[in-house]
Amino acid sequence: MSNFIVRKAAVLGAGVMGAQIAAHLANAEVPVVLFDLPAGDGNPNGIVTRAIDALRKHEPSPLASRDRVAYIDAANYQQHLAQLADCDLIIEAIAEKMEWKDDLYRKIAPFIAPGAIIASNTSGLSINRLAQGLPEALRSRFCGIHFFNPPRYMHLVELIATQATDPALLDQLESWLVARLGKGIVRALDTPNFVANRLGVFSILAVMHHTQRLGLGFDVVDLLTGPIIGRPKSATYRTADVVGLDTLAHVIKTMQDTLGDDPWHDYYAVPGWLAALIGKGALGQKTRCGIFRKDGRAIKVLDLAAQDYRDSGGEIDASVLGILRNPDPAEKFAQLRASGHPHAQFLWAIFRDIFHYAAYHLADIADNARDVDFAMRWGFGWAQGPFESWQAAGWSAIAEAVQSDIAGGLSMSSAPLPAWVFGRVAESGVHTPQGSYSARTDSYVARSSLPVYQRQVFPERVLGETAAVGRVLWENEGVRLWCLPQVDPEIAIVSVKTRNHTLGREVIVGLQEAIARAEAGYRGLVVWHEAPFAFGANLKEVAEAIAGGQFELLERYVAEFQNTSLRLKYATVPVVAAVQGMALGGGCEFLMHAARRVIALESYIGLVEAGVGLIPAGGGCKEFALRAAQMAAKTAGNDPFEFIQPAFMTIAMATVSKSGVQAKELGFALESDRIVFNANELLYIALREARGLAEAGYYPRLPARGIKVAGRTGIANCEMMLANMKEGGMISAHDYAVAKAAATALCGGEVETGSLVDEQWLLTVERKLFVELLKNPLTQQRIQHMLQTGKPLRN
Repeated sequence: MSNFIVRKAAVLGAGVMGAQIAAHLANAEVPVVLFDLPAGDGNPNGIVTRAIDALRKHEPSPLASRDRVAYIDAANYQQHLAQLADCDLIIEAIAEKMEWKDDLYRKIAPFIAPGAIIASNTSGLSINRLAQGLPEALRSRFCGIHFFNPPRYMHLVELIATQATDPALLDQLESWLVARLGKGIVRALDTPNFVANRLGVFSILAVMHHTQRLGLGFDVVDLLTGPIIGRPKSATYRTADVVGLDTLAHVIKTMQDTLGDDPWHDYYAVPGWLAALIGKGALGQKTRCGIFRKDGRAIKVLDLAAQDYRDSGGEIDASVLGILRNPDPAEKFAQLRASGHPHAQFLWAIFRDIFHYAAYHLADIADNARDVDFAMRWGFGWAQGPFESWQAAGWSAIAEAVQSDIAGGLSMSSAPLPAWVFGRVAESGVHTPQGSYSARTDSYVARSSLPVYQRQVFPERVLGETAAVGRVLWENEGVRLWCLPQVDPEIAIVSVKTRNHTLGREVIVGLQEAIARAEAGYRGLVVWHEAPFAFGANLKEVAEAIAGGQFELLERYVAEFQNTSLRLKYATVPVVAAVQGMALGGGCEFLMHAARRVIALESYIGLVEAGVGLIPAGGGCKEFALRAAQMAAKTAGNDPFEFIQPAFMTIAMATVSKSGVQAKELGFALESDRIVFNANELLYIALREARGLAEAGYYPRLPARGIKVAGRTGIANCEMMLANMKEGGMISAHDYAVAKAAATALCGGEVETGSLVDEQWLLTVERKLFVELLKNPLTQQRIQHMLQTGKPLRN
């Protein structure tokens, strides 16, 4: 099969969704032309340029780096349709009006290149019907490609084929979306609202129904339908506000208009109170008022009885909270069903009705149960999909309870559970090691065999699936050294085992032993574990040593930490750090010392020691000073301070990258390092990187000598910046002291400007300054505050 490459893309429609799809394509370094209608006056591209400007301001940022916006070109339908001829992928993302889409398709058809893919980002309109708006010659290259909002951060993309879509094209597009854009793909059937929105919106409607039936407050319901049951913090009603109440109403209307024979059709209606909010323009987060409203710092919630907003509060009943904390799912559901408390009755009802709905419609909306569960996990943020939750609680017991409630008239619909629920699924489960149940074919369907999925050593799995197994080589309390014989038996993997992957003494000792064992018997070493990569040093250990006045012990501990950084850097085999999620403090310093870094796009990396009144002392300051000297040596002035200054501000302000791309810009990673969009591919790629370095005859560089430092003049220059910040009230006196210590470490200590030092000198400087700060009562207060609250103290 020939390589499938999207060299250039077009997005039609510069609304919130279209602009953010364009941003994520640009994140992946795919040039994109963003189209919209010509502006009524002024710049004809005004609508698009305003949308592009908004991308720069949006938080969380749709852009992995501000410079990615340069990959997006503005265009309008009146002047620039000829540019479509250069595009390999065209994504339509205009408003959900069939006649508008038909009209646009007629306009663009003459300009589409013969081999281009055309896709609609519709959230629920019929893909087969949309295809009719295109000439027959283009229909084999048309499909649905439904991103979820926000496209950068939401993992799910639903792919929907028409009757004419070329199957090979869909396979190529899926592989590209998985590897290049980092997405999880669900092949949806061409039914209204597809998979995730069909079940997700029904779930919201069920919550609304039972909220009103039981007279519960919206704030209490959000407590009941949030993290306590494995749902996002935004729960139900806050999610509705974030999505937009008008958008939610539109999706409900689609179900009402297109699902007339559905047994739950009576519930596909916008509740009166919701229609009233929309009528008043209270659309949720985008209008700063919806079901919830922020008044200053106070959060208000709509009270239906009072027809006004009240303070948001409320609590889950203690007895129900006790049930929810039961680790046994079977007992938990039985107790919820048996309880007479409205909170318990509400929870049982919403689970019962989603189980009922998902089972009844499985054959209509999805190929198999795994696709349904992944759709709800990736598209709505559920910890488990409905079939996983059902299976975990005991399939037969839940099926009997649901059927009993249906017979008793307690469920939202009288439709019976399908026969397959009581057949072999009751014996084997809906998810098995061999595959997940398909009601359409009455069989178990294995995972996709597309080659792209071979790059995922540990893909996300549903309950009942088996995972790959590694071979443990050695371990202590802090780390595990292991390998994957089925992928590469000659590359060892070391994983940190501590909570949040904090770097206590057992980890330091373990890493050194792991490196020694890799050097003795393997071709390379990969540092990998699931996110976070590392939250830095174990502050509890540090605080205990401070309380005992053990500062000499602490200095020896820091020296050992530094030695571990050097062991990573100068190991005789290549060490590759595979980074995902948070990599803070010492975790950042360790990855900076690896021979190579493979970094997931959603990685947040930084030297944050200033937040607890300290400076980086695991080699972070040393590495920045060394790199500054190396970069300065290539300039005419040969002045390292030019390159010290940005590093100084990064450390002093405890700046954390907002993506793996930005980690390169801040200097935590190098330009040669890999950014991986799909975190499930991280380990595979890191193993391949280590193998590639080994095969290329890797050997470590000699420790650096003759490092030119900025010295006293560099420190003085940093102090001038600090003085202005202090006078402006931006930093405290202790912030000043901490930042000056960072400047001193970065500039090589109180030495003459231009002095030549080695790495050990720089490590000694940062270590001594670190220990002095540990003795400062203000730093000790910051450490205690962080341990007690998890938040930095500005004292």
